Amino acid sequence: MRLLLLEDDAVLGAAANTMLTQTGVAVDWAQSVAEFEVLMKARSYDCVLLDLKLPDGDGTLLLEAMRTRGDNTPVIVLTAQWQGESSASLLNLGADDYLVKPYDARDLLARIRAVLRRAAASEKTSSLTHGPLVLHLEARVAVWHGELVPLTKKEYWLLEVLLRQRHKVLSRMQIESALYGWGEETDSNTVEVYIHHLRKKFSNALIVTQRGLGYRLGNAEGLGG
Repeated sequence: MRLLLLEDDAVLGAAANTMLTQTGVAVDWAQSVAEFEVLMKARSYDCVLLDLKLPDGDGTLLLEAMRTRGDNTPVIVLTAQWQGESSASLLNLGADDYLVKPYDARDLLARIRAVLRRAAASEKTSSLTHGPLVLHLEARVAVWHGELVPLTKKEYWLLEVLLRQRHKVLSRMQIESALYGWGEETDSNTVEVYIHHLRKKFSNALIVTQRGLGYRLGNAEGLGG
């Protein structure tokens, strides 16, 4: 599990970072909006711990931007009691939960586990769809314009990673990290080889290369109905 903590209070941030790390959680700690945005672009997170009042911006705007672009990463807002945000307003912004400062470390860990359980339950869907592509998760098969497309195990895993992160550009390193379940060392061009295979089986427009950044799914509308 990897979390992104956005907290400009050095004492609270250090305490949360130490406690979470000691429980085996990987934590990236940002102390400003600028650092947060760099980290969010660099990797995917299982949960975000979001402070609202920051030296260079407003955490509520970050939360709104995440939800607007379709990023459903679970978010727990860390709010000072005097800031006056109601639970309803925070949840309406797209927060999954909130915690009033100063908070107990054990309470924070319990909230994280709770939102991750809810997120996992909501993701138990039978298929993922992107335009004419349907990925049936239980059967581990792909259907393209109504026709079954045979996939190797690695091709399927790569396609599932891209579909689950469809609103993000994923670097080769991020994709390799997500596919650690291959159970083997990956060659330097492994990701590129399997992306080439998927383009041949579906469409060149299905996976777009963002030069210098990585890969993302092409626009669903451009793939046909």
